[in-house]
Amino acid sequence: MKQAAWLQERRMQKFRDVLSRWEAGGLSLMDAGELLGISERQLRRWRERYEEEGLEGLLDRRLGKPSPKRVPAAERERMLDLYRGTYRGWNVKHFHEHLRRDHGFRWGYTFVKTQLHTAGLVERARRRGAHRRKRERKPCEGMMLHQDGSRAAWLAKEPMLDLIVTMDDATSKLYSAFLVEEEGTASTFKALLEVFTVHGLASSLYTDRGSHYFYTPEADGAVDKEAPTQVGRALRHLGIEHIPAYSPEARGRSERMFGTLQDRLIKELAKAGITEIAAANAWIRDVYLPEHNARFAKPAALPETAFVAVADKSALAETLCVQEERVVGRDNTVNFEGLKLQLPESPLRHHFVKARVRVHRYPDGALAVFHGPRCLARYDAVGKPVAAVPTRPSMTPCSAPSRRGLSSPEQVARPERRPTLTAPARGVIAPAQVGTKKRSCGRTKKLTSSKIAIAARR
Repeated sequence: MKQAAWLQERRMQKFRDVLSRWEAGGLSLMDAGELLGISERQLRRWRERYEEEGLEGLLDRRLGKPSPKRVPAAERERMLDLYRGTYRGWNVKHFHEHLRRDHGFRWGYTFVKTQLHTAGLVERARRRGAHRRKRERKPCEGMMLHQDGSRAAWLAKEPMLDLIVTMDDATSKLYSAFLVEEEGTASTFKALLEVFTVHGLASSLYTDRGSHYFYTPEADGAVDKEAPTQVGRALRHLGIEHIPAYSPEARGRSERMFGTLQDRLIKELAKAGITEIAAANAWIRDVYLPEHNARFAKPAALPETAFVAVADKSALAETLCVQEERVVGRDNTVNFEGLKLQLPESPLRHHFVKARVRVHRYPDGALAVFHGPRCLARYDAVGKPVAAVPTRPSMTPCSAPSRRGLSSPEQVARPERRPTLTAPARGVIAPAQVGTKKRSCGRTKKLTSSKIAIAARR
């Protein structure tokens, strides 16, 4: 109000100065209007009001009157009460979205922000630092995926949990997000399996240098891509480039995304009254992710997609899992992380003692034992057999058959040979032999060493 009064007084002083110059003949009416920033017609009105009422006639008649667009005081108080109660600690943008969606609030974001600042409920944002040039996004979906985990108190009655998120670089769209107790190889395989099954294989994956992603011989040093982890082995098998990030700034896009999630998702889960991990993951997948992508996802520069469809999606589970080799013991069992996995009877071999097998551990904890390309048995997380596994012969044997190894194949009777065209018909006597018959090997005229010895004795 003080600023408006000062501007009003300054405008009247300038008007008196210009009016006196016009009356002295130094300015035309058009030039005087241009100096005041008004039209010639408006200047005549001001001159008439000045002659009739003096300086009081030049006052802005809008001052002191409430604006017809003014927000009602009751609505303002309702908005402040909602923030003090239900939405305490929310950022202004998030709070304003819920006001418009859930409470029928019709006024703008700037008004809400100003009122919250005036009431002392929200602190003013700090000035931003020096500008840094962001890396350009990939032109189309599927060219690069970001995957990372963020540890925070996501649920009210649960300890600190990790939120595993897989995001597209071109659009910032979240393909997968779920809570786990601790980030690791199993959570990485679970997220990749969710994305690749639905969308297909991506061109590259961008992650930090966590021990489940890369092997780093020296702290804060370069990764050793010649010694891949389980994740690196699976990505190499699928033909996906694995790119390490060497600083938090290099992962700026995913870091900003986690800032948004920590600010919004925690409050959304608390408002929904969700306190269990399973219920939270289902709610994030079905409710939050569609709303988040509709609000924050951006269109890609190109409409094409770089995802490659997977023909056999069931084969992905056999690649995106932990694989370790073991040697079968004398009791036909496999020792794996404190469990004894009993191999069942198999039509392939009487037993697999001393055979080298491969154990698969899936993201849900289930296990399977493979001998080459054949699955011998499947187990639950505690090592109990799940069901008999049908086996199918492979085109190439997994190992050379041993004397007591693979069972000998059954002898199949040869089909009866068809008679030749020159053979005699049934019931017809064969013609007499023409010429001499071939002598048997014992009736040869050639003297052998044995015959010579017999003749000498005689």
